Amino acid sequence: MNKMGYISIFGLVSVLYLIIRVDARAHEVKGIDQNKVGFDDNYVVTWGQNNALKLNQGKEVQLSLDRSSGSGFESKNHYESGFFQIRIKVPPKDSSGIVTAFYLTSKENTHDELDIEFLGNKEGKPIRVQTNVFTNGKGDREQKLVLWFDPTKDFHTYAILWNPYQIVFYVDNIPIRVFKNTTSEGMNYPSKPMQVVVSLWNGEDWATDGGKSKINWALAPFKANFQGFNNSGCFANGEKNACGSSTYWWNTGSYSKLSDSEQKAYTNVRQKYMNYDYCSDKVRFHVPPSECKWNN
Repeated sequence: MNKMGYISIFGLVSVLYLIIRVDARAHEVKGIDQNKVGFDDNYVVTWGQNNALKLNQGKEVQLSLDRSSGSGFESKNHYESGFFQIRIKVPPKDSSGIVTAFYLTSKENTHDELDIEFLGNKEGKPIRVQTNVFTNGKGDREQKLVLWFDPTKDFHTYAILWNPYQIVFYVDNIPIRVFKNTTSEGMNYPSKPMQVVVSLWNGEDWATDGGKSKINWALAPFKANFQGFNNSGCFANGEKNACGSSTYWWNTGSYSKLSDSEQKAYTNVRQKYMNYDYCSDKVRFHVPPSECKWNN
């Protein structure tokens, strides 16, 4: 058994079975050939230029983190709905304190944001994935899970669906989190134009063991690799509700909720691999936040 100990053999078989079932729906509309889209078509390096390297004729990008800087890139366009995905291989070995992030954000003080963050760990310990949802500048909606594979060994696909009905976070086509639009119940829902942002940065103050495990700079530079730079999104153009149109496949009724196979995969993954949910954190929240009853 691999010392990373991500899952049991039984768990692996069950997850692979569910991935196969979900794949049929995923490839119906999400099976875009990511290799046909180059980095420069949709993205631009925004910081740490010396630590961003384009590979394979722009079909792959490597971000590095050293003592001087991390690095990051973002989409050229702002979106108001869509399906956004990227393939990631996170830094190997001892990655304590290192955060690899893929997210959508509107950036301003009262920003909306949808986060997928890899929280690095000591070699031999599993790397956790943290998701978060910000609405009008308020976050504190973290959920964390341990993946059923080692994300340092190969590329895997991570995605965010954002439409008028729901936000779904995916790992290899398996939904790992759903945040529903419950504005009719008085809840907030991300609706501001957002850019896609990818970064590799120093998060040692909080990311691993609550900030107790620091970055081992003797192993620097740390490197994360990215592929698949196509986004299926509606560009923000100032026209109210235009990006909620059902002419976009991601806004159609079939994406207003999880399919039956997705729901089974979602339940399975959350039961087996989720190890933190803000909705269950009674120390932080004596009364669960209002949206929790709609999203569990």
